[in-house]
Amino acid sequence: MTDRSVYLDSERRHDFVLLFDVMDGNPNGDPDAGNLPRVDPETMQGLVTDVSLKRRVRNWVDIVKGDEAPYKIYVQSRGVALNRLHQDAYDAEGLKSTGSKQKREDVDTARQWMCDNFYDIRTFGAVMTTGVNCGQVRGPIQLTFARSFDPITPLDLAITRVAVTRSEDADVVESADKNQEGKGGKTTEMGRKPIVPYGLYQAHGFFMPFLAKRTGFSAEDLIVLWKALQSMWDIDRTSSRGLTSCRGLYVFSHDNPLGNAPAHKLFERVAVKLKDGGKPPRAFEDYMVTVDHGDLPDGITLTTLVAD
Repeated sequence: MTDRSVYLDSERRHDFVLLFDVMDGNPNGDPDAGNLPRVDPETMQGLVTDVSLKRRVRNWVDIVKGDEAPYKIYVQSRGVALNRLHQDAYDAEGLKSTGSKQKREDVDTARQWMCDNFYDIRTFGAVMTTGVNCGQVRGPIQLTFARSFDPITPLDLAITRVAVTRSEDADVVESADKNQEGKGGKTTEMGRKPIVPYGLYQAHGFFMPFLAKRTGFSAEDLIVLWKALQSMWDIDRTSSRGLTSCRGLYVFSHDNPLGNAPAHKLFERVAVKLKDGGKPPRAFEDYMVTVDHGDLPDGITLTTLVAD
């Protein structure tokens, strides 16, 4: 295996750094704050949850490969009942799901069927004990929250819309040709759009090969993951997220499945600095990203997949 393909080896441990930015959008709304962008209240740095990042990965895989059996998505964004999918596993393996408790060996068989058919289960893991019991899976890929490098300024902008919600508020204006005024109705309503003017975020991820063996996560699955992290915002655009882009993906691969160096020390090799600290950042070009490739610890290979 060449050095260039080390990051594709599912029998190695991999630690990675993901950089992405958002301009005039909301990367992750906080329902406890009226859907304003999430922030650390002490530092005002922006936050994006690991759940939000995993949702983007799931959406990418679902769009690109979701029709293929090994790459189906368990946690859908379309309200698919999970208990029904559990029952599918029992039906496919010819198992009985009646009664208040399923047999241990049946649960193990159903859990393996779920791993074999659903990409996000064998990647991130899942708790599948509701309804028909398919057990629990601890996934080999774990992600941290993403945090912006500098404080962000959450804005809650007022907008107007011509789509009136309630029928009793609908405008009863007659045709303009008759030049008559409306009778107590209204033609617009006010709305809100929360955004971040600009933020550059960093998240960290970890791949554990011994957990991959338990779920059946393969080298092909690892290829899909790297592609998803690079492209997941490009095929999942919404007006609320503004312009969100992947700006960096750096993979530290270990010779030893248990690791050759502490992850936090490797992550420190990716340094991001604001060029002009006197003004708030408004573009990726306002930052300088440096990656230290020199004197890597023995057994560590650094692969740069994205570097803007």
